[in-house]
Amino acid sequence: MGKRRQSREFALQVLYQLEINPQEIPKALEHIRNHIISACDDPEFTKRIVMGVREHLQEIDHLLENYLEHWRLDRLSAVDRNILRLALFELLYCEDIPPKVTINEAIDLGKKYGTEDSGAFINGILDRIQNEVVKKPL
Repeated sequence: MGKRRQSREFALQVLYQLEINPQEIPKALEHIRNHIISACDDPEFTKRIVMGVREHLQEIDHLLENYLEHWRLDRLSAVDRNILRLALFELLYCEDIPPKVTINEAIDLGKKYGTEDSGAFINGILDRIQNEVVKKPL
């Protein structure tokens, strides 16, 4: 498994934990670091994602709500919601990551941690946002 893929998985776990059990981000990162991230090859990327998503959460959620047809953000599974947040942070704020990589990684996370429909659902939302809002070359 690539360093960044693993970091994204850890970031998803932290974001999920923060949603299920609200706490200070440093405390959540410390908990994950003690139990999981010691195996992570790129803990700084994990931290970058978690801190970035939390810092831009309102903007990310607002954008998501505008692209969820017939859904409310709070009706999504916590896993799908946080995968979308993670990917949107990368699309909007990580110029060093190609959109195609971000979208493919999010789809893979959805397939691994979500439902059987998560990958396609995530792909549809992110593809529309990439094409209509972000507009970075793939």
